[in-house]
Amino acid sequence: MKRDIRSELSGIIPTELIGLVPRSFDVIGSKGRAVAVIEVPTELEQYGASIGEALMCVQRNVMSVLSKGTERMGGFRVREMTLLAGDPNTEVLHKESGCVFKVDPAKAYFSPRESTEREKITSQVTTGERVLVMFSGIGPFAICIAKRQRTASCVAVEFNPEGHRYCVENIRLNKVGDQVTAILGDVREVCPALGERFDRVLMPLPKGAYEYLDVAIPMVKPGGILHFYHWAPRDDPFTEGERILTEAVEKLGGKAEVSDRVRVSQYSPSAWKIRIDARII
Repeated sequence: MKRDIRSELSGIIPTELIGLVPRSFDVIGSKGRAVAVIEVPTELEQYGASIGEALMCVQRNVMSVLSKGTERMGGFRVREMTLLAGDPNTEVLHKESGCVFKVDPAKAYFSPRESTEREKITSQVTTGERVLVMFSGIGPFAICIAKRQRTASCVAVEFNPEGHRYCVENIRLNKVGDQVTAILGDVREVCPALGERFDRVLMPLPKGAYEYLDVAIPMVKPGGILHFYHWAPRDDPFTEGERILTEAVEKLGGKAEVSDRVRVSQYSPSAWKIRIDARII
């Protein structure tokens, strides 16, 4: 019978605390070498090394275990990570949807949990589309789009130098250099200077994306699609985001026709990451 992480920690962590050990964690990498990222509650911080060792016992391909530290702050969207156990080299190759992504999760943001979301977006892109990905990170949206729709092209803008560096490397690894252009910089400066508008604009930055709607909306061609991500309360996930988006478009003299509302992932018991799709007219 396969043991779980709590079973491995029996006798190490007091019985009254064992229920606080997370059963879920992110695994980034391959069957041969992966990194796990886990969120350790404050009450269990003194047992961090033991939790890391236990996780590697139950997930044999995991060579390093990182603990999520502070909330993602600023434009880089990177948490301060602590190595709980294993190899201090946390750079791995992660395969998804026919693509391969090199990343060090201690240096650049990447969520394997959002592979389904990336597939959903990618499936909407049609022949010849020109796509702008703001806050593009290591390039998963842009590269997945390019691999699936060979006539589409993307511009990926990222502020974190490490995220941009990995994006450039991932473009090379996936052989989509003729379709994807990676630009390092602040979207407020880069996007208006591009001198073009796009068929589709993605804003995959759930916390604070609304602060950049004044940049994103003018980048959408008339009749084009904007994918707006937002953190929202569980009980009413779409009202606030839809209002913010609609008001921002109207302020710029346009109209937003909402075509879809999607719960992307649960961030906490009370909050969800959601996506609102709108045609900008």
